[in-house]
Amino acid sequence: MEFFRISRDIPFMRYALVFNVISAITFILAIVFLAARGLNLGVDFRGGTVIEVTYGHAVDFNRLRGALDKLALGEYSAQSFGSSNNALIRLPLKEGVSSAQLSDRVMTALRGDDDSARQQRVEFVGPQVGKELFENGALALLLVSLGIVAYLAMRFEWRFAVSAIIANLHDVIIILGFFALFQWEFSLPVLAAVLAVLGYSVNESVVIADRIRENFRKMRKATVTHVIDNAITSTISRTMITHGMTLLMVLSILFFGGETLHYFALALTIGICFGIYSSVLVMAPLVMWMGVSREDLVKPEKKHDGGGEKILP
Repeated sequence: MEFFRISRDIPFMRYALVFNVISAITFILAIVFLAARGLNLGVDFRGGTVIEVTYGHAVDFNRLRGALDKLALGEYSAQSFGSSNNALIRLPLKEGVSSAQLSDRVMTALRGDDDSARQQRVEFVGPQVGKELFENGALALLLVSLGIVAYLAMRFEWRFAVSAIIANLHDVIIILGFFALFQWEFSLPVLAAVLAVLGYSVNESVVIADRIRENFRKMRKATVTHVIDNAITSTISRTMITHGMTLLMVLSILFFGGETLHYFALALTIGICFGIYSSVLVMAPLVMWMGVSREDLVKPEKKHDGGGEKILP
């Protein structure tokens, strides 16, 4: 399906060096922010107390936060959960105060402000559990990356595998760089979004790689640069439809999904935007610079002649 067709190939590879310099700068900046500021890990990772509270009416978060601010509990988050009548409160670890004592103080303050407040559940996440979650998340990221490399190497060629994983990890590091720069909370939903972006970005890389391989079969006399430019140009309409629709859905979650899904949708939004960029303007130039050729992707055709076989170029 296409909304439009571009008749003349756009010379993307002519400006490949410029685009990759921009990518390198943003990548380095992301690493600097991660090293200098680090991630603002949520309760899931650093440990703390999670309290679910229900009201007899829609939660007024201004009043709820006002009541919590008086307790001087440190950095906390309060967000809608499940329905407009439920609130989920995440509190950091407090030395010398147990989870039960902390929840009692919170509920006393909330009932003093609104007697319809009722505690649904309280959970304690220890720092050791948080450390294990962080390590398991990093392991999941590594395994996904290795799986992508193996898949692309088998389906196409090792140059595509290396280029695609560099481009996709470029997206992941930039997402983490944004979260480090602005100190947005990094929680389990955000980690899920990062893994989703890694899988989502590789889809665009596969589409372009498949079109490059197809072009090598059809455009026998074309240069590698021309083949890649044509592959990217011919998939632009498909890219705009696919990513445009996905982005609309994610933006609807970002603006209307509430605080619970805000950072999840934010990570996906950043990942989708940079995923398009990296697949087209990072992966494809790397494949070209690594010296991909028609012979790497298209097996020579064998023509049977009376006296034997003749290999055609």
